[in-house]
Amino acid sequence: MGTAVLKLAVFAATLLLAARLQAQQAVAITPQLEEHIFTFKEIEVLHDETGMLQWQQITAPATSARFKPNRASTPQNTKLNEYYWYRIRIKRDSAVNKSFLLEFFDQTIDEITAYMPTAAGGYDSIALGDHQPFGKRLFRHKNFELPVTNSHNGEAVYYFRIRSSQLADIIVVLRSVNRFVGYALDEYFSFGIFYGMILIFSFYNLIMFIAVRQRQYLYYVLYILSVGLYEMSTDGIAFQYLWPHAIHWNEYAFAVPLLCISVFTLLFTRKLLHVRTKFPLLSTCIEIVIVARISFFVICWFFHPQWLNYKFIEFIPLALAYFTGVYMLAKGYRPARFFVLGYSFLLIGFLLKFFIMLGYSWLNFGAVSYYSLGFCFITEMFFLSFAIGDKVRLLKKKRERARQEMIRQMTVNARLKDNLNRKLEQQVRERTKELLEKTALIEQQNKELAEVNDLLLEQAEEISRMNALLEQDNTQLRSNVEKVTQARALSAPVNFEEFSSIYPDAESCFRFLAGLKWKEGYACRKCGNTQHFPGHQPFSRRCSKCGYEESVLANTIFQNSRIPINKAFYMVFLIYSAKGKISSHKLSGILGIRQSTCWTYLNKVRALMEERKKELRQADEHGWSKLVC
Repeated sequence: MGTAVLKLAVFAATLLLAARLQAQQAVAITPQLEEHIFTFKEIEVLHDETGMLQWQQITAPATSARFKPNRASTPQNTKLNEYYWYRIRIKRDSAVNKSFLLEFFDQTIDEITAYMPTAAGGYDSIALGDHQPFGKRLFRHKNFELPVTNSHNGEAVYYFRIRSSQLADIIVVLRSVNRFVGYALDEYFSFGIFYGMILIFSFYNLIMFIAVRQRQYLYYVLYILSVGLYEMSTDGIAFQYLWPHAIHWNEYAFAVPLLCISVFTLLFTRKLLHVRTKFPLLSTCIEIVIVARISFFVICWFFHPQWLNYKFIEFIPLALAYFTGVYMLAKGYRPARFFVLGYSFLLIGFLLKFFIMLGYSWLNFGAVSYYSLGFCFITEMFFLSFAIGDKVRLLKKKRERARQEMIRQMTVNARLKDNLNRKLEQQVRERTKELLEKTALIEQQNKELAEVNDLLLEQAEEISRMNALLEQDNTQLRSNVEKVTQARALSAPVNFEEFSSIYPDAESCFRFLAGLKWKEGYACRKCGNTQHFPGHQPFSRRCSKCGYEESVLANTIFQNSRIPINKAFYMVFLIYSAKGKISSHKLSGILGIRQSTCWTYLNKVRALMEERKKELRQADEHGWSKLVC
């Protein structure tokens, strides 16, 4: 019996110990306490998927048992736009003569309903969140603060109902008022330094843009201002000072400067590193990413605003800018070194934020990791300023070298010009002396020539008269020779050389064909129009109305002929002269053309002669030409 009781006592003790190990841990207020961040089992979570749980239900035993200890150091609302209940326990001590408050560190939470225990044992509800105008906050601070009552001893439970459209860190901090005031002053002082540096960087580079008119400075100014506006939007400073009443705008205000950061980063990269001239393909990639980023923003803004919370999309333009800097540095462009160094810090800060968002809670080790992106922005701005300065320094050095080279070249040119002038002066003196001697000689010769010219004038008049008579005789003689030759060629057997004296080349043949073909006037075979322009081929004609171009060989016996046109002329002449009674072998021997080709032409001409028998009977010596068209 005693053994059973002992076992039962041990079992009960074990259950009690296990219950205490699983029970929520309470944070005690002590005189030494200045600040405490609630983590792990100090925060219990209940996911209200339906959003229908009310305050009366939460305090009921059945619902209260559904609260689970937080498994991560910092709880998050993994389901956007859904309600989560959180509760913490604080062990109060009225003997501690300090005032305390609770602070929610993430200022992007949309709705917070806090249920604070009162001295009478009840609860007061307080509404917070960035869905309310900034002026309704209990403390005019960028974060959300709640006063903690410490007038009674004992453990008190605090409940918070939270909903947010963005991924929010539910960082709950218990601070003394003295610690909060000092911390807030230091934080706002740091913000002043941060945004002051942004303004200084912007003003300096704006002055540089006005002075040198290089767009890289303008892009850099717009990039820095976008960074400042984005940081103000995410820190809650913009909601406090710029748009304290624009609740709906504040929810997605960060997306506009975030878009500008991506766009102006790529524009600044392309301009600073001369990507367009040094690597056009990479410049095209940058343009594509800019267009894609703007398109994604437009789609999100008008159709899916919740997609704007996917900030990791900025990794694409950031990685492209970083790759561009690395590539240009590898190609030997020295100003890219500070550019790569600056973007390396920014890439580290972005990756740190990205991994924290993915749930690597061990990376979230305090203010350094929380403000890591801001620190990296400052470091990046320093190094980008060095990159711009390095580029200016290299350009100045290059300009100085060019100036020295120009001065050296001008000195060399001046020396060459002096030497050349001395040589020219010497040559002018020598040439002048020669001209003076030759001038005297020429004057003597001119006198002799004048006498000879007088005599020649008399002889020239006589010769001119004789030449006129001879010219008349020659003209008459040539005319008679041409007539005789043509008559002989057209009426008696002649060889190819004699025939070629009349039609020596293709142009003369084409001219003859054009005269035969259009002797009655031109008429377009397509539309009948009688107006034409010269065509692209020799002696062809193009209709001025429909544009149809007709070759001089078209619709003649020579159409599609592959032998020289003057030989084709001679072949037709021989066949006509022999009245078709000539063999293809003989034509082949005369013209030096294959017998099969001569046979084809012979049959074609014979058929045409048979067809135009009546016309050829009445034809004169030019009757062979009637076989052409």
